[in-house]
Amino acid sequence: MKRWSLFASAISLCALLAAGCSTLDERQREWIFQPSDRSWGNTAAMTAGMQDVWIDYQSTVTGQPARLHGLWLGDAPMTPDRPVMLYLHGARYNVAGSAPRIQRMHELGFSVLAIDYRGFGKSTKALPSEDSAREDARAAWDWLARKYPKQHRYIFGHSLGGAIGIDLASHVNDESGVIVESTFTSITDVVSSFKWGWLPFSALVTQRFEAINKVKTIGSPLLVVHGSNDTLINPTLGRKLYDAATGPKMFVLVEGGSHHNTNSIGEVQYKAALSQLFQMKEPAPVVAGDESAPVATPAPAPRAPTAREVRARAPRTTQAI
Repeated sequence: MKRWSLFASAISLCALLAAGCSTLDERQREWIFQPSDRSWGNTAAMTAGMQDVWIDYQSTVTGQPARLHGLWLGDAPMTPDRPVMLYLHGARYNVAGSAPRIQRMHELGFSVLAIDYRGFGKSTKALPSEDSAREDARAAWDWLARKYPKQHRYIFGHSLGGAIGIDLASHVNDESGVIVESTFTSITDVVSSFKWGWLPFSALVTQRFEAINKVKTIGSPLLVVHGSNDTLINPTLGRKLYDAATGPKMFVLVEGGSHHNTNSIGEVQYKAALSQLFQMKEPAPVVAGDESAPVATPAPAPRAPTAREVRARAPRTTQAI
C-alpha cells in the first residue's frame, strides 16, 4: 500500500484553510480513517467460524443511536482462565480485513471480539472521528465486561487501532494488558516522518491521536510490537511510544516485518512476549471431539496494577529486540 493517504497532498491540505475549519476537519477524518465496507484480498472468506456480534448504544457524540458490528472468535464452553481480547483494527479496511490477525491472536490463547467503528462495514454509517472511535471502543469494552466479567480482558490495536486502544486503556482500569502493533505516537509525528513533514502542519491537525501523552497513564502491562521494515509507520515512532510508557512494558522489533505482516512473521516473538509480560502459557492442544478440553492455559496472574500504583513504585521494564 502507498504511503498513508492522510495528508497525501501538502498543497491540497493547505488549500483547505480557505474552505473553513469544518471542511478541514471532515477531510482529515476521511484521510485518516478511510472508512469502507471492503476487506483486504480474500480475508472475508477467512471469517468462517466467527460469529456476528451487534452492540447497540446511545451515542453522546452524535446524540443518536449507534450500532456496531463485530466478529467473535471464541470457545465453547469458556473456561475462567481463558482471556478475552478487544481487537481494534486500523484504517481503510473493515473488520473482516483483520481476519488473519484475529485468528492468530486466537491461536495465541485469546478469545477475540473485533469490531468495526462507525463508518466501517456493517456498523452505523457515519464519518468516523477520534471522538466517535473512542466512544465505539468503550462501548465494545463495556460489552466484553458485561459478557465475560470473570475473564482477564486485554486490548489489542493495530496501526490507528493502537492509538485508539491506548486511549481506551487510559480511561479504564480493568484491563489486564495492552498490545499495540505498528502504532504511532501522534498524527503530527506521522506527518513529520514524511519527506515533506517539515511543513507547518501541526496547527492544522484536528484529529491528533496523541497516544504518546496517554500511554503514560496506563498502569497495566504494555507490549509494543513493530516491524523493522514498516514503511508506513516508522519503527522509531513505536520505540518512542514504548519509551514514554511508565508501567510494565516490553518492546519487540520484528526483523523484516512490514506494516502488514509483522503479526505473522513475528509469531514466535509474540509467544515469548506474552509469556514473559503477561504470564500466559502457550495454548494447550485441543483433542478432536473433546469440547471440554482447554484451549489455553494462562498461568494465574495477579490483577494488573493501576496507573496510580505504578507511579508509586519504580516501573518494571523489560525489552526484547
